[in-house]
Amino acid sequence: MISTFIGLGNIGDKYTGTRHNLGFELLNQICRKWAIKPLAGSGNYYLAEYRFEETDIRLIWPTTYMNNSGLAVKQILEKYDLSPENIIVLCDDINLPLGTIRIRTGGSDGGHNGLGSIIYSLETDKFPRLRMGVGPLPEKTDQIEFVLGQFGDKEQEIVKKMLVESGEAVVYLVKNRLEKAMSEYNMNPAPDITQ
Repeated sequence: MISTFIGLGNIGDKYTGTRHNLGFELLNQICRKWAIKPLAGSGNYYLAEYRFEETDIRLIWPTTYMNNSGLAVKQILEKYDLSPENIIVLCDDINLPLGTIRIRTGGSDGGHNGLGSIIYSLETDKFPRLRMGVGPLPEKTDQIEFVLGQFGDKEQEIVKKMLVESGEAVVYLVKNRLEKAMSEYNMNPAPDITQ
């Protein structure tokens, strides 16, 4: 069971709705559902807290921009005396088809600069993450431009459904062990976006 959720993204209106901001978007959606608002934390992050079925939940938005996410994550672990296994990072993933979610206990950064920064700062890749698919990267497309771009009209509905499912997975993770959540949510097939 996990109660500290760290969404990755970039602060600023120009990044709202971009592929790379799905971690922020997911936390924002949860906040709307629970009618709570984030406040400035004691480090480089915003924080929203909520009491859910006897569990104190922390939702965290790093304000360091994506490439320095590890700085904020390290501050959070130190402030709340957490080990890397006690958090879950919420992020986009170009290696997963659009609409697919995967929960992992650890692993490489997969080319994701936010995850890479966290691995560097914590000196370990053993921290859970919930990855939301935004791939594949189209041929002859710059990866940075792609992840900092907006979703297309046809993609919007798929993204909306993926965020709803990811929000349900967050609640499930509060109530259940990580391994059980993995078996529950890692089976979903990629949606057919050709329809």
